Amino acid sequence: MSSKLSDISHDQLAVRRQKLTDLRDQGIDPFRSAFSPEHTAVSAVKAYVGDSEEQPRVSVAGRLKFIRKMGKAQFVKMQDQTGVIQAYVRIDALGEEAYGNFKKLDTGDIIGVEGSLFKTKTGEITIRAERYEMISKALRPLPEKFHGLTDQEQRIRQRHLDLIMNPDSRERFFNRSRIVSGIRRFLEDRDFLEVETPVFQNVAGGAAAKPFVTHHNTLDRDFSLRISLELYLKRLLVGGFDRVFEIGRNFRNEGISRRHNPEFTMLELYQAYSDYRGMMELIQSLIRFLARDVLGNDEIKMPDGEVIDFMGEWREARYKDLVCEKVDNPDWFELPKSEKIERVKELGLEVDDGFEDYEVSNEVFGKLIEPNLIQPTFVTHLPKELCPLAKITLDDPTTIDVFELCIGGMEIAPAYSEQNDPDMQRKMFEKQAGEEIQNIDEDFLETLEYGMPSAGGLGMGIDRITILLTEAENIRDVILYPQLRS
Repeated sequence: MSSKLSDISHDQLAVRRQKLTDLRDQGIDPFRSAFSPEHTAVSAVKAYVGDSEEQPRVSVAGRLKFIRKMGKAQFVKMQDQTGVIQAYVRIDALGEEAYGNFKKLDTGDIIGVEGSLFKTKTGEITIRAERYEMISKALRPLPEKFHGLTDQEQRIRQRHLDLIMNPDSRERFFNRSRIVSGIRRFLEDRDFLEVETPVFQNVAGGAAAKPFVTHHNTLDRDFSLRISLELYLKRLLVGGFDRVFEIGRNFRNEGISRRHNPEFTMLELYQAYSDYRGMMELIQSLIRFLARDVLGNDEIKMPDGEVIDFMGEWREARYKDLVCEKVDNPDWFELPKSEKIERVKELGLEVDDGFEDYEVSNEVFGKLIEPNLIQPTFVTHLPKELCPLAKITLDDPTTIDVFELCIGGMEIAPAYSEQNDPDMQRKMFEKQAGEEIQNIDEDFLETLEYGMPSAGGLGMGIDRITILLTEAENIRDVILYPQLRS
């Protein structure tokens, strides 16, 4: 049963408010402490010197998660950003008045404790409290330890309580930060320059998606929130920045699912004088670095128990070959659309005459193939209609030089040999504009006419790579504050 705001009784709140009043009547303001901890919970435990009678003195601040009262002594557990440490508090160490106030503390209160370390009979390294400081009085009780915060939506709406009560959630968000930091280190070591590009854009380009629109009062004009980082980063290639990347928010006014959120974080990078093959080596090296060097795992386990080994072989397969194999027809891409629709319906998919020819095949890939690509797989040479920003394949003008890296049944990172022919780029944009009712970014096309070097480009969703590497079940588990219905 979840502990919602309405579950907190008036009496519980009144008791805590009265304790606050009592403290202030004694001249104690629990919100004005200048306590400066010199240790974290983890560093304090590490400071313990085994088999030594003289142990170091430490000072730690944290939230009270557990209190066990024993008359003239108490054991408490304090949680800070790094973990939990135990403290032992005795009346003869603090003095009668200070101990009396300590006995009035509640779980959720934030305190600071100073004292020397010792090890209990059960082997737990503990602070022998010699002084404590009240730092912040919790006026609302925490949820129950075992039954208090299990409702998924409540955990998101009250993320602060989720982080206090659920160690797995805390660790997952720590790992997200480690992943982002690791990406920056990896790319900077390869001489990539981190840049920032506009969130407000005249034309929301670089992808086919419905944008959010906002009005700029001072300029008295509407702007679209960006749906992609791509076109501005390519402008920088024209400007002479050969290796650039950005980690930033994109906004797509579209659906929500286990793997989609309208506001999401993307890594996009571009490397001059490279191509999609160069991006294969880069993304493989990056993900292996994140798995092994940042998170310390060569492999992860899927919910069904299948193990993904990042250090093993990464498969490469052509899009057309995968589709032909799935529909059991080597001549699939030569068939008329009507026959394709008939066959796809036999496979249990919902398609109709309104689908474009390439969309029929892409339904097969998206619904029946991609979810089963669990081990790392580079799916190459996609239909040219799926991306107007990549180079056409020389030996097959119906496909483009791209790959989609699929792991764990989802797309993790697409990459292209970037289109740098301005005339070809215009033709592709015009074709897409006719189908998608999407504006053409004339400024970008003009920029290309100044000459953009050949380049490899790559995008990777930060949310999705975090889902994968932390074994999360839902994108909302890796976004601190996702949007929810009111």
